[in-house]
Amino acid sequence: MDDYPLLDLFLTMLFFFLWIMWLFLLFRVVMDIFRDDDLSGWAKAGWLIFCIVLPYLGVLVYVIARGRGMGRRDVKQAKDAESAFKDYIRTTASEGNAGSGGTNELARLAELHDSGALTDEEFTQAKTKLLA
Repeated sequence: MDDYPLLDLFLTMLFFFLWIMWLFLLFRVVMDIFRDDDLSGWAKAGWLIFCIVLPYLGVLVYVIARGRGMGRRDVKQAKDAESAFKDYIRTTASEGNAGSGGTNELARLAELHDSGALTDEEFTQAKTKLLA
């Protein structure tokens, strides 16, 4: 046990953690390069080559130059996925219950609630009344 002191163990764990964090950041940058529709194909290839040839410098420069856009693209992707999911639920529910007007009313109530026209209490009351 004396061959590997506690401080060396701590430093090894710290370096391992930092290495894993850097790998996570590298993969996030590479995913963001491919996700960005504003970049041309040549720009994507250039950033990718820069991140592969000089990985530490490439990732650092990318985060400095385009880091703010990374967050915006993440939020946009989450909102797009949520709206696509809601649209899928609405179309599936309306196709499954083509004869019932309750589904359409629920969808209309959800839209009014999302737009802020209905408060949470009003939405809950209307939904309970509709489902009863």
